[in-house]
Amino acid sequence: MSADTTTSAHVDPTLVGTTATRAERKGRRIPWRFIGGRVLFYAFTLWAAITINFFVPRLMKGDAVSAYMARSQGQLTPDAEKALRIMFGVDQSVPLWQQYVNYWDMLLHGNLGVSISTGMAPVGDAIASALPWTLGLVGFATVISFLVGTSLGAVIGWRRGGRLDVFIPITTFLGTVPYFWVGLIFIAIFSTTLGWFPAGHAYELGVEPGWNADFIGQVISHAALPMFTIVIVSIGGWVLGMRNMMLTVLDEDYITVAQAKGMPNRRVLWRYAARNAVLPQIQSFALAIGFIVSGTIVMEMVFSYPGIGLLLLNATSAKDYALMQGIFLVLVLAVLIANIIADIAYAILDPRTRQTEA
Repeated sequence: MSADTTTSAHVDPTLVGTTATRAERKGRRIPWRFIGGRVLFYAFTLWAAITINFFVPRLMKGDAVSAYMARSQGQLTPDAEKALRIMFGVDQSVPLWQQYVNYWDMLLHGNLGVSISTGMAPVGDAIASALPWTLGLVGFATVISFLVGTSLGAVIGWRRGGRLDVFIPITTFLGTVPYFWVGLIFIAIFSTTLGWFPAGHAYELGVEPGWNADFIGQVISHAALPMFTIVIVSIGGWVLGMRNMMLTVLDEDYITVAQAKGMPNRRVLWRYAARNAVLPQIQSFALAIGFIVSGTIVMEMVFSYPGIGLLLLNATSAKDYALMQGIFLVLVLAVLIANIIADIAYAILDPRTRQTEA
């Protein structure tokens, strides 16, 4: 058997005669130039976000020290107030540009400041205690809703006009219902009436946290209702988006050619149709990471869940600007990292990105 015959045996027959054949032969080469350009773009975005994060609290009326002095009812001396302003980086005797430089110096040393609303605890410690709860609950629920919704949307789009289309209006309607309303319904039914799940908190009061079966079981049972709430409300968008993209992809010529070649329907569905239809979903999934905090504040209030959304709400009420800045910074980093990962996955899955670099 000749070398040309051996090479052609590994080439997708649906790509023969197209520019994608060369990309197929070269393999899934990582597009470093594309990735490098995106990293530079996100580095600039990070600088802009940190700069805005510094200036916005200083443009607002009042500050954390003034709010703290008001709550103390004049029990602190002027020297104590000055010391607090120096600690929080809002000393009016220091020029604004110097405060900006000091803020960057703190960030580069991993110092996010001190939180007034958490008893003068470091901002990093306050965020570290709340972030795992949000990531564990909302992050897991977002992944589940993405996987289930995308898979269901792909099947519904493939079998368009069938009985599965009934899921589209149902999931779309559920997606229009606010988080808190679905949460309250779940509490009324599954907690108050049936008593299957706890109504709130992350675990029972008085239980010592630890890696043991009792604590882990309580965490799972307390997270069940809020997790179901997020999945039920958010799954409709993934189903509808994937189904619409499948309808577009199924009209492409390469799908017709693949079916004419006699390929199994399952392979055409997942290897060709779903693989191309899922690309916009990946970008949407990265954007959904940014709503993990902002989209679940009310939900965490309903279930009294000790996540970062509830922490942000408390920081806003107390005008705890240091804690607000720290949470916003973590949110920005999460969104940027998620988008970078999505861009890399997009470049690997889409051969046209590799062809553009070549």
